[in-house]
Amino acid sequence: MMIVAMAAVVTLAFVPSAFPSRSKAPSAFIDRFKTVSQVASTVPSNGDVNPYGVAVVTRSTGHLVAGDTLVSNFNAKSNVQGTGTTVVQVSPGGHTTLFSHVAKLPAGMRCPGGIGLSTALSVLPDGYVVVGSFPSTKGGALPTPKPAGCLIVLSSQGRPVETLTNAQISGPWDMTATATATTATLFVSNGMTGTTKMRNGTPFSGKCTVARLELALRGGHPPKLTKTTVIGKNFPWIANKPTFILSETGLALGHNGTLYVDDTETNAVSEIAHALTRTSAVSANTTMISSRGSLNAPLGMMLAPNGDLIVDNGNNGNLVEITPAGKQIATVTLVKKGAGDLFGLAVKPGGKGILFVNDGANALDLDH
Repeated sequence: MMIVAMAAVVTLAFVPSAFPSRSKAPSAFIDRFKTVSQVASTVPSNGDVNPYGVAVVTRSTGHLVAGDTLVSNFNAKSNVQGTGTTVVQVSPGGHTTLFSHVAKLPAGMRCPGGIGLSTALSVLPDGYVVVGSFPSTKGGALPTPKPAGCLIVLSSQGRPVETLTNAQISGPWDMTATATATTATLFVSNGMTGTTKMRNGTPFSGKCTVARLELALRGGHPPKLTKTTVIGKNFPWIANKPTFILSETGLALGHNGTLYVDDTETNAVSEIAHALTRTSAVSANTTMISSRGSLNAPLGMMLAPNGDLIVDNGNNGNLVEITPAGKQIATVTLVKKGAGDLFGLAVKPGGKGILFVNDGANALDLDH
């Protein structure tokens, strides 16, 4: 989303804001929270803006502190999309520090097209952090998929130690993960895999995929990619200057092993059954469980403690709660007139709120 740049890192106390009306479904997870507060600015000293990815740290190691929240920035200080290079770390009390600045990769690592850190952001149990890069070309235009971008593995000190790139990773846009002590599985929504139509030499529209990446965790060594499988296909995407791209975005892994995918262009949520084990790709148009209604350019998505899906809208600043069966049961306004303000979100530890980025304010906020 295009927003106004801010100048410096600041530390903010919780500042309650007036809250709009909410739905009345007592069983909905999102209806138990009544106040939105700003936790902290997400702008580091280099001026990066447009916070996208959100991931909560569950175990302290290296520079990572349990209970803190990592946030990736998509825009540089110039406000050009797909040029951000920083991940910041925000404490529950509102202190922001720079976790990683990926201005340049070490020798031997490659990320086709360069760096533009996206919503794809996960913390693995051994302290490694994986963040997606979906870089733009001149003026913020979509890159040509060859493929475009990569996944960057950061150490617990925030240093790039490895990149993951292959033909099934192109424009990694969002990600969710599950792990054991020795393995991790990443699910990645690719903005620009599959077919691509060009206009005046620039990618314009096409169909894209969801990939499952299997990693071996190796006790103090960077994780090793062992297998990549495309498990979802035919998700439509189209270039969109204000928002960079309208594509499959949010991912959430259900308790039953079903992966849920929201699509910004079609205002829909689809499901991919047996996501951890399937060997073939299902088509988006045959697996849709919920569409339109309160969905309005859905972007970020997470799994609530009650098993429901929580989706935020890019066009109006609302949250929508959806059951695994696809029923929309509640809608909440997080940001009034919030078109372009919401993207990544996560459950606060203990289920005590919803952490989300506010792109309009370049901040991490809390619904509690």
